[in-house]
Amino acid sequence: MRRRSFVAMAASALAFPRRGAFAVTTKMTIYKDPDCGCCHEWSKAMAAAGFSVDVRDTDDLAAIKARLGVPADLEGCHTAVVEEYYLEGHVPLASVRQLLQERPPLRGLAVPGMPPGSLGMGEHRRASYDVYAIPSGGEAPYVFKEVRPGKG
Repeated sequence: MRRRSFVAMAASALAFPRRGAFAVTTKMTIYKDPDCGCCHEWSKAMAAAGFSVDVRDTDDLAAIKARLGVPADLEGCHTAVVEEYYLEGHVPLASVRQLLQERPPLRGLAVPGMPPGSLGMGEHRRASYDVYAIPSGGEAPYVFKEVRPGKG
């Protein structure tokens, strides 16, 4: 009986690693305006989640967004690159994790604008916004995740 309990505990520890454990060695480069406070908060949240964060202040975010192929209508206030994907704007941590676990054929994820209550934009219990997926094959972007009150 003890042996089975030990095996069960060991299996659950492997199946459910501590939060952020998968991201310990995952590097994320974040490009942001030097004066943007919400970008700083988003960067801190990514670092707290276990990403190795390299923040680069720049006065020419437009050139970075253009180089990565971020659709103009989906632009946010900062741009991050993690592995082969870009993250545009205030993409929630759960969506970043899902992207890196599932590895869909996407160029990246985007949260256009600066939605109140999104990661880095302060607490807002009624936060409501969409996370868009930008396919790598040139197809139209689509809603990857809906963030709604009570839905996450």
